[in-house]
Amino acid sequence: MKNIYNKLILKVQKFDAVRYGYSRNYIDGGVSRLSPYISRGIISTKTIYNHISNAGYEINQIQKFLQELCWRDYWQKKWQQTTNIDVDLKNIQSPTLYHNLPSSIVKHHTSIDAIDHSIEELYETGYMHNHLRMYTAGICCNIGQYHWLRPAKWMYFHLLDGDWGSNALSWQWVAGTNSNKKYIANQENINKYCHTKDKGTFLDKSYEELTKYNLVPKELQEEISLEYNYDLPKNELLKIDKKLPTFIYNSYNLDSNWKKEDNANRILLFEPSHFKKYPISNKVINFIIELSREIEGIIIAVMEFDDLMKIVKKESNIFFKEHPFNNHYKGNMEERDWIFPELDARGSFFSYWKKGIKTYLNK
Repeated sequence: MKNIYNKLILKVQKFDAVRYGYSRNYIDGGVSRLSPYISRGIISTKTIYNHISNAGYEINQIQKFLQELCWRDYWQKKWQQTTNIDVDLKNIQSPTLYHNLPSSIVKHHTSIDAIDHSIEELYETGYMHNHLRMYTAGICCNIGQYHWLRPAKWMYFHLLDGDWGSNALSWQWVAGTNSNKKYIANQENINKYCHTKDKGTFLDKSYEELTKYNLVPKELQEEISLEYNYDLPKNELLKIDKKLPTFIYNSYNLDSNWKKEDNANRILLFEPSHFKKYPISNKVINFIIELSREIEGIIIAVMEFDDLMKIVKKESNIFFKEHPFNNHYKGNMEERDWIFPELDARGSFFSYWKKGIKTYLNK
C-alpha cells in the first residue's frame, strides 16, 4: 500500500463526479469507493472537494458528490456539538419492540435478495453500498421496529469505512430520531436500484400499506443478541525519546502527510476501553494496521491514553488531531481539514450546505 495517498489523488482526478450524480443510488452506480480512506484520515474531505470543485465542472453537474462530502463533515460537526450520539437525538424512536437485532439480518436470510447479498458482501469485504445501508436500516428500525443503536453497532463492526458519526447519525436519520420522518423503501424501489426481480416479500407493498403496517413481519420477529470477538494487535517495543514531540495516531487519523517532516515519536494508539465499547472486526483492525505502515517510524501501542501520558510525561510534547472520540486526550489538539471550517451544524444540512457554498465556493 505504499504511496496510497498519491494513488488516491490520481483516483480523485480521474473520478467522474457527473456520473456519480445520476447513478449513485444504483448498486452498480459510479461511486468513488474513497470512504475507507476518508474515515481513516488518509485523505480529507476538503482535499477531495477542492480537486473536484476546481476541475472545470459547473456546480450543478457535481453538486450531489460535493454534498455527499459535506454530509460527512456535517455529521462530524453535529457529533462535536451534541457529544453523545448514542441516544435518540430529536425524537424518541417509536414504535420500538426490540432492542437487539433481527436474526434474519445477521444471518442474511431476509428473503430479499439484494439485502442478503449485500450483507454477505459486508462480511466478506467490509463494504456495503450506501443505498443498501439505508435499506437495511429501514428494515431494522421501521419495519422490524428494532431500536437503531445495536443494529448500527453491528454494521459499524464490519465496515472498513466505519465512522461512528456518519454511521450512528445516518441510522438515526433513517429511524426518525434525528429527522422529521422515517425512511422506508419498498420492494419496487429495491428492485429498481439493485436490478432484482423479487416479488411477494414483506416489502412488496405500496408505501401507503408499509406506513400503516404495524405488525412486524414473521421474517423479522426472531431477535438475536451478539457478542463481538476481535483481537487488538500486540504492543510493539515502545521507545519514547522524551526530547522529541509525540504524535498520536489512531483509527481515525492515519494521515501519513501529517507533520511528516518533523522528527518525532509516532504512536498508533489502540485504547482497549474504546474498542470494548465500539468493537470492530479483525478485518477492520488489519486494514487500519496496514494503512498505518505508510507512516514512517510508527509504533503500535495498546494501552489507555492516560497510561501513555505516564510514559511521555509532558502534555506539551503530545500532538493529536481533533475527533470526538479523542475528547479525553491531553496536549496540543489540531483541527481537522474541514470543507467549511467556520460553519457549525446547528441547523439542517441544507442550511449548512447553502451557507457553505455562498461563503466558500468562489474563494
